Amino acid sequence: MAEDLNCTVLYDLHLSLGAKMVPFAGYEMPVQYPLGVMKEHLHCRAGAGLFDVSHMGQVLLRPISGDVADAARALETLVPVSILALAEGRQRYALFTNDAGGIIDDLMVANRGDHLFLVVNAACKAGDIAHMRKHLSDVCQIEEITGRALLALQGPAAETALAAIAPGVAAMKFMDVAVIASGFGELWVSRSGYTGEDGYEVSVPEDRAEAFARELLAQDAVEPIGLGARDSLRLEAGLCLYGNDIDTTTSPVEAALEWAVQKVRRTGGDRAGGFPGADRILQEFETGATRRRVGLLPDGRAPMRAGTPLFASAEGGEAIGAVTSGAFGPSIEAPMSMGYVSVAQSATGTTIYGEVRGKRLPATVADMPFRASTYKR
Repeated sequence: MAEDLNCTVLYDLHLSLGAKMVPFAGYEMPVQYPLGVMKEHLHCRAGAGLFDVSHMGQVLLRPISGDVADAARALETLVPVSILALAEGRQRYALFTNDAGGIIDDLMVANRGDHLFLVVNAACKAGDIAHMRKHLSDVCQIEEITGRALLALQGPAAETALAAIAPGVAAMKFMDVAVIASGFGELWVSRSGYTGEDGYEVSVPEDRAEAFARELLAQDAVEPIGLGARDSLRLEAGLCLYGNDIDTTTSPVEAALEWAVQKVRRTGGDRAGGFPGADRILQEFETGATRRRVGLLPDGRAPMRAGTPLFASAEGGEAIGAVTSGAFGPSIEAPMSMGYVSVAQSATGTTIYGEVRGKRLPATVADMPFRASTYKR
């Protein structure tokens, strides 16, 4: 392992399973296993895939007052999302924004009764924690969790596989959270994930994580899945990868993430504004942005990958945007991309052109997800 990279507690397990390791977000992570990216992707869609996501940040926000509403109200000063309305035992997608209206990170927030539990992206976690400590420390104790691994179990067989260890998970619905006792210690479970499949994310004590993973992998339906398939799965599901599809220069409206900003936080709502970049973001809700994140289905079989410039016509003219993610979709059996284009070219069905190796090739603006998601509602 390279000296300047971190490793998760499951590093040795990955090696024993034959994983190919690559640098990712400061960690040495499995990009694929002997099954291969294509088969891993399809297995997750048909059975259950186990992902190591222990590189991500786990954070507890404990209100000093003891009232979780105080923590929720404080967090709302940093996110354009309704946290106060989040019921106990429920989780919500959120965005940290900056003063320019850009996105610092996307994250998950859960209400666990007397505190909030956050999961943030690996590459952003140090900055996110510093950001919260700077702005929320007068209201909350901010605790970074360092002694727990995080695994995602995704796919139609995920419920059966996890319920064999923790029967209580079967009753959970999409975006439910629960703390469940098990033979592997206390499991912090959410029924969620980033593949478009039904499934779970499970925080488990580090000293039991490998045994927990092996118990799942011993089931015929479960295979280990690496970053390669994780990327194609989330892209088929139309989900953003922070740093590629959203970043500090993109606003929630540009990123087509309006659904993540509840009406109560928008102009006219009871708790409108009060978050960084509110002036720009709320204005864009009223008048629109100049560019838009869209799905793209390129003609032919070759993907248009990140960085491909996009044009309104086959010849001449300035670029109207660029691809931010692109791959071949094993489930849809076609290439797929997402990227930003000017609003004038953002309507579903519009033909635009990506410049690949000096040639402009057609692609059609398409609705996302590219494959319907299968969450358990």
